[in-house]
Amino acid sequence: MSSLRTAHLASRAVIAVSGPDWKSFLQGLLTQDVETIQPGELRFAALLTPQGKLLYDLFVAANPEEMGDGALLDVAAEHRDAILTRLSMYRLRAKVTLEPSDYKVIAAFGEPMDGGFADPRLPALGARAYGHCEAESAEADYEAWRLSLGVPGPADWGSEANYPIEADFDLLAGIDFKKGCFVGQETTSRMKRRGVIKNRMLPITFDGPAPAFGTEVLANGSLRAGEVLSGADGRAMAILRLDRIEDADLTAEGRPLKVDRPSWLT
Repeated sequence: MSSLRTAHLASRAVIAVSGPDWKSFLQGLLTQDVETIQPGELRFAALLTPQGKLLYDLFVAANPEEMGDGALLDVAAEHRDAILTRLSMYRLRAKVTLEPSDYKVIAAFGEPMDGGFADPRLPALGARAYGHCEAESAEADYEAWRLSLGVPGPADWGSEANYPIEADFDLLAGIDFKKGCFVGQETTSRMKRRGVIKNRMLPITFDGPAPAFGTEVLANGSLRAGEVLSGADGRAMAILRLDRIEDADLTAEGRPLKVDRPSWLT
């Protein structure tokens, strides 16, 4: 019996991008290389502030050849209007069209899927599809799957709260360090080049319900080591000080917890 599941991600929305300059337009803005994207390929990226803080995540889904040149941007639904406004600010004389689409975002996960756009972050995350198709599972099922893999999501990084490297974008194919300039590139490249990464989003495990978002994580009872982000019973994401968690007894709300570092996060 197939274990493939599909879920409509109602928290995501779509922006259609077209026009002869669409690649060069996005190339100067996003953390990902858009110029080399192939038809039918999906790439994970971010739009940063000029200071290098993570503003919005997005996926760039290049149209299959039969659909003509252009792409779909898979973005957080609550931020779609703000993203359209920000992109339009940068458009200037570029020959590019940006408009909202009524396509649904569908995630397929649990086992390999034929077709769709393979998720570039991790093979285990499956694939994404766009259109008016139906899905059998709830978005919460997909979020539980993502959390089980230790992959942070938009609920963890918020907006302008973290740097993309702290949110593991560099380890999840979300930043191309060879592509050249993009908004916030200087800070991002400097953090990578110096190798001084103090904080990372990591999965944690514990008994019982997840501590409230923002709950302080303490090392050895008194030293602040980070804070809890989104989660569920027994498991959550947290942003942690890497220099304070090794060989330390970690707690949140007085409860012991452990870091469950996934194999992809090295």
